[in-house]
Amino acid sequence: MVEQQLALGPVMVDVAGLELTEQEKKRLQHPLVGGVILFARNYQSRAQLQQLCAEIHALRQPPLLIAVDHEGGRVQRFKEDGFTHLPAMRELGRVWDSDPALAVKLATAIGYILAAELRACGVDFSFTPVLDLDYECSQVIGSRAFHTQPQTVARLAEALAHGLQQAGMGACGKHFPGHGAVEADSHHEVPIDNRDLQTILDNDAAPYGWLGGTVIQAVMPAHVIYPQVDPQPAGFSSFWIQRVLRQALAYNGMVFSDDLTMEGATVAGDILARAEAALHAGCDMVLVCNRPDLADELLTRLTWTMPAQSMQRLLDLYPIDNALVWESLQADEHYQQAQQLRSQYFSSSAT
Repeated sequence: MVEQQLALGPVMVDVAGLELTEQEKKRLQHPLVGGVILFARNYQSRAQLQQLCAEIHALRQPPLLIAVDHEGGRVQRFKEDGFTHLPAMRELGRVWDSDPALAVKLATAIGYILAAELRACGVDFSFTPVLDLDYECSQVIGSRAFHTQPQTVARLAEALAHGLQQAGMGACGKHFPGHGAVEADSHHEVPIDNRDLQTILDNDAAPYGWLGGTVIQAVMPAHVIYPQVDPQPAGFSSFWIQRVLRQALAYNGMVFSDDLTMEGATVAGDILARAEAALHAGCDMVLVCNRPDLADELLTRLTWTMPAQSMQRLLDLYPIDNALVWESLQADEHYQQAQQLRSQYFSSSAT
């Protein structure tokens, strides 16, 4: 396969199966595409995943960023054929309540395992960690959240991000400014959070300001409407992205939209209106998942030149060093120590 020299674009799309179809190769070579997100349906074995990632990377230069939602707990796309079954982040919060130092150490180890295993298979980036607070009411967040206290969330997220960075991977904080206080799942409904701005800034949004772009290199806004602040969901709101995230919290990293096919995104209109709303609000890249028809429609209709600053933010997410191959990773002392620590407190059915 001959790679094309082609600048990266502002759209991240997905693929249907275990290998690329000719139509998908054509889609991934569209100048508006800049990344690919993988799901559990794209995984059968480590060898197959390595081949798929190599095929995607070989399509163009610079290569497309390959990402995945791989957090641990119930949101972990690859679990078989050697991948470690990682704990839900709430488990780290529970350790924190009795031994904060141990929780930090465990979070770093888990971040390293997570990133090292993904990178050994060719995946560049994971949309993790969740920075939402655990109010014990959200259907979609639940055990994905570290803790109820923003200070604890920030400290554990920082430790996890440190582990990711040790394996050469960036981190993505989500779902800004906070999805944990609403019961509705934005995949299927339009969540409404009626709290005032100051309450959200003092609690849910606080970890983003404390951590900043040097720790959390990317942020994903929530498809949640905060009507006391702005009538638009956060991911379509220049107030939330520009005035709060960029200015008030001085965040200068990458901003990804959440999936534009989710129900929480439909308030903005059709797929073109959603993408334009997100990009004009300040998102650097938009995601279109599980609807190749809508991805193709957007790529046909969208007119957008990725700003140089957005391009640099995207390039900054790429690993800068070579990953260990899987066999070398298993023999790596750092990886073995991280696995030994994890296994003392969390079980894994990986083989």
